[in-house]
Amino acid sequence: MIIADTDVLIDYLRGHGEAKRVALELTTRSFATTSITEFELRSGAHSKKQRTGVDLLLEAMTILSFGPDEAQKAAEIRQTLEAAGEPIGMADYMIAAVCLVQNGTLLTRNKRHFERVKGLHISGDYRR
Repeated sequence: MIIADTDVLIDYLRGHGEAKRVALELTTRSFATTSITEFELRSGAHSKKQRTGVDLLLEAMTILSFGPDEAQKAAEIRQTLEAAGEPIGMADYMIAAVCLVQNGTLLTRNKRHFERVKGLHISGDYRR
């Protein structure tokens, strides 16, 4: 399963980056995002046009929730990375945890942060 990070979905909504790749992935049943990304997209959509675009995009995707297993995994990731002096940010810990629990591959432009998470599969062909 491919799990899209917030940055690639924003790029898609703006028509940048790999918009065609995201459009193609949307036709599959194995393209998802996280409830964390849903929150980030919805809270950043200020105009009616932006909210409509976000609504349509999210309706076409599977939204993976953040529950107790993901919370435990996110805490482990945070503790490990912060102990190593390599924090990545609260939302990124949570997104990485969902990907690990779901055994998904993260589609992101932010490889620099996510490469720090041991065992996380990251899509290697996304470029902006």
